[in-house]
Amino acid sequence: MSPSPVSSTPILRRTLIWSAVATVVLAIIAGGVGLLVAQGEGLVSGLLGVLLAAVFLAITGISILIANRWYGDPLYVQLFFAIVLGGWLLKLGLFVVAMILLAGQPWLQPMVFFLSIVAGVLMSLAIDVIVLTSMRLPNVSDTTLPTEVPEDRAPGTANHIDEGPHEDGPRS
Repeated sequence: MSPSPVSSTPILRRTLIWSAVATVVLAIIAGGVGLLVAQGEGLVSGLLGVLLAAVFLAITGISILIANRWYGDPLYVQLFFAIVLGGWLLKLGLFVVAMILLAGQPWLQPMVFFLSIVAGVLMSLAIDVIVLTSMRLPNVSDTTLPTEVPEDRAPGTANHIDEGPHEDGPRS
């Protein structure tokens, strides 16, 4: 498979990789704090909160990477926005279903769960800022400039590139 010509692809991949590593670290921390605060229920709540935050935040990046596979297609813009919007709708639907299923569960410690979701979101935002500010991305990307526009050439022989100035004046 050839590398994607879209300049955001390496940034998104790096963000997803860093987020996966940070999610493991944050899950260990949130699970440990939850265990200390609320025993087994706190452990499960902390791990579940970090996991949900990571899944929901990864959906957008993954949907953009999937959409970038159609770069160069005449319908790329429409496909891109359809896929990304579909990812957001999927995320919204999963969130609603998860909250309905988890509401009032006796094994869920609400404060540990909430704080671990918030920590996961803040971690993801911090990683996004670090990756985006450290990557070198040109201001104008994913485009090629023409070497010569035929419409810019005036009619006649005086504007031919292969002809230089003549000592005896212009040719007629």
